[in-house]
Amino acid sequence: MIKVRRVWLIRHGQSESNSGLPTNGPGAAPLTTRGREQAARIAEVFTAPPDLIVSSPFVRARQTAQATIERFPEVPYEEWPVEEFTFLGRLHGPQTTAEQRRPFAESYWKRLDPAYVNGGDGESFHALITRVHALLDRLADRPEDGLIAVFTHGLFLKAVIWSLFTGVTHPDVTAMRAFRRFNGTCDIPNCTVTELWRPSGPYGFRVVPGGTTHLPQPPTPRQPASSAHLD
Repeated sequence: MIKVRRVWLIRHGQSESNSGLPTNGPGAAPLTTRGREQAARIAEVFTAPPDLIVSSPFVRARQTAQATIERFPEVPYEEWPVEEFTFLGRLHGPQTTAEQRRPFAESYWKRLDPAYVNGGDGESFHALITRVHALLDRLADRPEDGLIAVFTHGLFLKAVIWSLFTGVTHPDVTAMRAFRRFNGTCDIPNCTVTELWRPSGPYGFRVVPGGTTHLPQPPTPRQPASSAHLD
């Protein structure tokens, strides 16, 4: 029997930072009213309990996971280092908006230095990719055969997808430039579910963008006899 490891990577609901409000550092932004509504809807789409619920330690991810935790109180819950890519470091200062931080963010990406640590305590791009692969290894090693739900963040989620597509583990300047281009062309709205699945065998995780396996399966439509021979 083939065993399949399934993972839902779920971006958090709309946060105050997403809505343009000032926030107190990268981890403190709470959900907006809309974000809480999105979190409640995500909890409702599970057709069965997951085997494990995981979230990043950032407030907006934990708040998004809370509705699912409350729906399935018997399911174990853990916090893992799947927080957002905080490349600005201390430049992500208190009571600043995303728009105010934009010039610093653009300067960081133009630098194209995978080892650069911004603001003295930011995370380098190389460290982000290392953290991504640590997550994939951890997911692969888990004993659960069923679904693991991971509440995470947009840039981190894009880094997971990009790393699986490219196989990059030690990014150089060319790889960082390619990720920047990927980031600009890939949109992951709040509370999007991106599924990973890993069949037993020689292959690693596979990406199912816009997966629909969380939705109830509709009945198979009956095919009219007159068109039964058509492809």
